[in-house]
Amino acid sequence: MDFESGNPKICAVLLAAGSSSRMGSNKMLLEFGGKNPIELCLEAFSGIADEAVIAVSPDTARAAEEAAEHTDLPVRIVIGGARRRDSVLNALSATDADIVSIHDCARCLVTKAVINASIETAKLNGCGIASIRPVDTVRSESEGEVIDRNTLLLAQTPQSFDREKLLEAYDKADPEVNYTDDAAIYKNAGNRLFCSEGSKLNQKLTTPEDVELFHALLCKNETKGRLNMRIGFGEDTHRLIESRKLILGGVDIPFEKGLEGHSDADVLTHAIIDAVLGAAALGDIGQHFPDSDPSYKGINSLLLAKHTAALIAEKGLTINNIDSTIVAQRPKLAAYRDEMRQNLAAAFRVPIDRISVKFTTPEHTGPEGRGESMTARAAAMLSES
Repeated sequence: MDFESGNPKICAVLLAAGSSSRMGSNKMLLEFGGKNPIELCLEAFSGIADEAVIAVSPDTARAAEEAAEHTDLPVRIVIGGARRRDSVLNALSATDADIVSIHDCARCLVTKAVINASIETAKLNGCGIASIRPVDTVRSESEGEVIDRNTLLLAQTPQSFDREKLLEAYDKADPEVNYTDDAAIYKNAGNRLFCSEGSKLNQKLTTPEDVELFHALLCKNETKGRLNMRIGFGEDTHRLIESRKLILGGVDIPFEKGLEGHSDADVLTHAIIDAVLGAAALGDIGQHFPDSDPSYKGINSLLLAKHTAALIAEKGLTINNIDSTIVAQRPKLAAYRDEMRQNLAAAFRVPIDRISVKFTTPEHTGPEGRGESMTARAAAMLSES
């Protein structure tokens, strides 16, 4: 399937079985910075994937359910099988996505850049296997001979695939062979493997010694995030006119007037889009969605917000929180606050508790006070993923 010109549906397939003889404990229940590996992986895929399927074992099911409550991604939870391939196949049957990005939750340090690289490679070539080159000297265990490391790649996850091609590969897989990863199954079916850029930080939580390393790396990432915060400000004003719907935060507000504009003139969503774009240094709403383009005529501004969220994710940024204020004399808007927040949280792919919408009246002063217009102001904080 050619995905270059389309907008394929992407599913994150997260493998979250917790048993590990080498770890000695359930690694999916460990916490790093207050979050378990499943939560960290869902956070990494947020803003990139359209949905997630988590394959769990009985002892990790509850942890997955709790993690699903704290993400903006639609999540399905399936019971895994005795082998990795069984777990993956169960997950594949729970989604109709075009691209599946299969990831071990034990690699909970994965970055959005690594995920994006894997998915984009799969869109172009049918698969994208996150990989890195070894940097140490490699010797054969039996003979001690040096193996040319320039001919070697260390496979990581995510491993992203055209779902249909991967299912065909599973149909051809030898049921007696214990394949170590999905790339092996895909290659066994005669497909060519294409690798994408992995990362040294994309380590796998395997032994007790890894726990201290993960704590250290996540602490470093948290410090880096605090030092690389980006703040943006947005403001938008539209005139109030008759014969127009009043749309604010994607909510149709009953009122005798609506806001004038090329799109649906959702002044609140427009201000937030500008704040988010500003924080990312990506210009403003007029550059990305010009009113001279007829394709944006009457468009639902929440669709523009979703596109903006995708741009932010592609740049390797995460939206931390959004604060906004609508300035209007009438109508009273407090009753619609929660619906606005829900719409905006879904569009920008952030938890609702990171979206603030406030209202103020200008006490009958200025054009807003006279009922001639409405203004919205917004601030957004982003961080590097």
